[in-house]
Amino acid sequence: MSKKVYLDNASTTIVSSEVLADMLPCFNAIYGNSNSLHSYGRDASAITDRARDRIAKAINANKSNEIYFTSGGTEADNWAIKGIAHAYSNKGKHIITSAIEHHAVLDACKQLEEEGFEVTYLPVDKQGLVNMAELLHTIRKDTTLVSIMAVNNEVGTIQNIKTIAKIAHDYGAIFHTDAVQAVGAIKLDVQDMEIDAMTLSGHKIYGPKGVGCLYLKNGIRIENLIVGGNQERGRRGGTVNVPAVAGFGKAVEIAVRDMTINQQKLRSERDYFVRNVQDKIEFTHVNGHPQQKVNGILNMSFEMVDNESLLMLLDMEGVAVSIGSACTSNSAKPSHVLKAMGLEDDIIKSSIRISFGKNTSRSDLDYVIEVLEKSVSQLRSISAVTKAGRR
Repeated sequence: MSKKVYLDNASTTIVSSEVLADMLPCFNAIYGNSNSLHSYGRDASAITDRARDRIAKAINANKSNEIYFTSGGTEADNWAIKGIAHAYSNKGKHIITSAIEHHAVLDACKQLEEEGFEVTYLPVDKQGLVNMAELLHTIRKDTTLVSIMAVNNEVGTIQNIKTIAKIAHDYGAIFHTDAVQAVGAIKLDVQDMEIDAMTLSGHKIYGPKGVGCLYLKNGIRIENLIVGGNQERGRRGGTVNVPAVAGFGKAVEIAVRDMTINQQKLRSERDYFVRNVQDKIEFTHVNGHPQQKVNGILNMSFEMVDNESLLMLLDMEGVAVSIGSACTSNSAKPSHVLKAMGLEDDIIKSSIRISFGKNTSRSDLDYVIEVLEKSVSQLRSISAVTKAGRR
């Protein structure tokens, strides 16, 4: 292994030095419980308040008290789906989501189905966009919640969130979006986009793992998911993770501050990579929307290649990519996202996700392209020999 290159930033990122600098004092200098009334607690509370303010400003929330800290995106998704569904169950028990959501949303919806709720899973087209006609056809007066992700974590397709939110509101439904992959990639304005609830996470944007938040518009009812304390204004029990919250707030601030320059770099990286890979390797496909997508996520298929074998060969050469979402990487099942998009099984089984980062260099990309060309060639030659032997 002559070189190591990390191209799995949609799974998790390094903690940036700016973020780490904001976190360090919270471990041994400002270490009080942010809910304590003494000066140590007040100092810690000031840290969490600053993080709340930073996040509220970044997404144009009306007030900072609309930000509720969680242990990450999965908890925030679960809380939004279950909490809102239960809080409005007297109005109706119909929920709408899409077939390509993160499993934090899909599995929460399946649990609600077991409780007697009805869930509609909207189909998507071959580019990963939610079918608007189907949304209009299925939404009803007893629909209480519509939850559609802002950016898909496997193919990077950007949904038409503002339009979907307007449709939801026309029918009196609440709109939630999982925006974990959207922060720093697209502009998020909860007021302009008419978002009622939104999930964010720290470790996708060069912040720490184990922290996220739920934006919840004031006036929206929600049932508590975690009980056992009056933290987060009585809506989430548990001692606040002050160091992580401090880092998360700083990471969101930086992501929005540097969005333009970072996105220009990521787009340059992606376009360079795709152009060179397709020049050097035949029978490759880019999955997802050709234009309406974020710059940092690339899903590619290599015909006649098994993606698990390709992943292992790349890893042996020090290159880190993924097969779909990291949350389902231990599963042998094909990607539910690519399946919902209508891709053929052999294309799905030959697909990998490459996600670029702001620290990725051109020499890193050249190395990966070289290793990828060699690995694909090796696997295709083995496949050809195997097929010939079976004839």
